[in-house]
Amino acid sequence: MTLDATLRTLVDDLAARGSVVVAYSGGVDSALVAALARRALGERAVALTAAAETLAGAELNHARRLAEEIGIRHETVTYSELSHPEFVANPKHRCYVCQGMRMDAMLEYARSHGYAAVCDGTNASDPGPDRQGLRAVRERGVYSPLLAHGVDKAGVRALSHHLGLSAWDRPANACLSSRIPHGQAVTSSKLRRIEAAEEVLSGAGFRVVRVRHDGDRARVEVAPDEVERLALVWDRLQPRILAAGFAAAEYDRRGYRSGGADLGAPGASPLPILGQG
Repeated sequence: MTLDATLRTLVDDLAARGSVVVAYSGGVDSALVAALARRALGERAVALTAAAETLAGAELNHARRLAEEIGIRHETVTYSELSHPEFVANPKHRCYVCQGMRMDAMLEYARSHGYAAVCDGTNASDPGPDRQGLRAVRERGVYSPLLAHGVDKAGVRALSHHLGLSAWDRPANACLSSRIPHGQAVTSSKLRRIEAAEEVLSGAGFRVVRVRHDGDRARVEVAPDEVERLALVWDRLQPRILAAGFAAAEYDRRGYRSGGADLGAPGASPLPILGQG
């Protein structure tokens, strides 16, 4: 199927929903669904961002700018993730708890504002045995148009580029709590410490950034092809990362890997020697 044909299919599908709330983070997946919903439904579509404690301020600002680019109305819904003891305890199924809260907030907004459906950006590359958050999405009846029509991550980027969306090649990101190893409590101070340290790295031009908050230390990951550049500027950046409130800061020479927060946790593979300047 051509890109234009796929776009028509997705737009027709969303148009048939009547009105939708798009669970919108500003990432490439939800941005594509927002753009399609705007094309299909006009003012009967809204992009809704969950502005809870694990969302970095820079991510919210990006989401706002991108929604304006798309031309879709953008709203936020606020609630406290840290008021949920199970989330704070940071179990292995934290993403299930987190997505459950997020989707409940989306569904309540849809009910109270008269929208017929809630859609999200889950794509055909996402399902897997460890994707606890997707279980929460499915249990609540949230519709995933990209998944329903077999659009995978490469397809999302191709369609986004075809539509001229500036976020078409934006690296994937996750909420700030994903930087804390499972079993270590999620707290407001940890989240803000991570956010401040990641702003240092993003401000230095690194596109893929994770600051793992393990105990009282920061373990920095950037894209594998950016590690060499990080090593060259580490002496300048490390003091600024420490100033965010960490007792120690080091970088991982292997670069970013999904699930990296748990690699230093008990029972995980031991870490290699880390760059310390």
